[in-house]
Amino acid sequence: MADRVGPQGENDGAGTVGKALGVLDIVARFGRPVRAAEIQAVSDLPKGTVYRFLQTLTEQNMLSYNPDLRVYSLGVRLVRLAQVAWRTFQIAPVSQPHLHALARKIGLAVYLSKLDGGQCVSLERGMPDVRAGVFQDVDRVYPAYCTAVGKAMLASLSEQSLAMALRQQSFQRLTERTITDAEALRADLETVRARGYAIEDGEHVRGIIAVGVPILTRSGRLIGGIAVHAPDRRTDLEELKMQIPDLHNTARAIASDAADWSFPETDRKTVQCGERI
Repeated sequence: MADRVGPQGENDGAGTVGKALGVLDIVARFGRPVRAAEIQAVSDLPKGTVYRFLQTLTEQNMLSYNPDLRVYSLGVRLVRLAQVAWRTFQIAPVSQPHLHALARKIGLAVYLSKLDGGQCVSLERGMPDVRAGVFQDVDRVYPAYCTAVGKAMLASLSEQSLAMALRQQSFQRLTERTITDAEALRADLETVRARGYAIEDGEHVRGIIAVGVPILTRSGRLIGGIAVHAPDRRTDLEELKMQIPDLHNTARAIASDAADWSFPETDRKTVQCGERI
């Protein structure tokens, strides 16, 4: 897919790829099958260059050409690439600025997690300007049944996904306050659904309290959760609950930024507990 670009006419591979991607962008912006003349009309490229790109992109299945209607549309190869990109997408990069902003505002570390195999995986954290609160490692795996963010995410699952996730819980007693059976957890999750947030009161680690909320798409699909933790010697749950409105606002902001990665949900099946797509 070579094309002469630049003032001296040198063959610039990176520039050529960029121009070809620009043609794909034009087709995508139309939002419908489009004729070559329409693409040419809004492109800065010479007519011959546009047609060469269209031919090459079609040969590579990046574009699809209908010879009867003489129109181009996005090709199946792009769909496959997009599906792979979504499956490997991590929410952490889009979440980072929101987590840090909230951490600086409330003076506590804010943790982003996802649900994987019924367990919580810590993906990212926002840090306050001063050392305050409780700090844990990113990429750590920890239980869902006895943590605020875990219960917030579990409560947001469909019944089918929740049943699967409950079968994956160990229900090990970690402190005297740990929930140790599925029925007791289900009752707790009903309360979580009703109030829109989950609490952790020394259930995972003795002396540690937390509040957590899920991160949901506009359609209600779970993509993660966020929580703040603190030692109970420093604060109490009532004071920690004052951060819940900010947690919800941050969760909505993260979901909004992540929406650019979303695909139409009618044709997509959930693979694991609502968050792997």
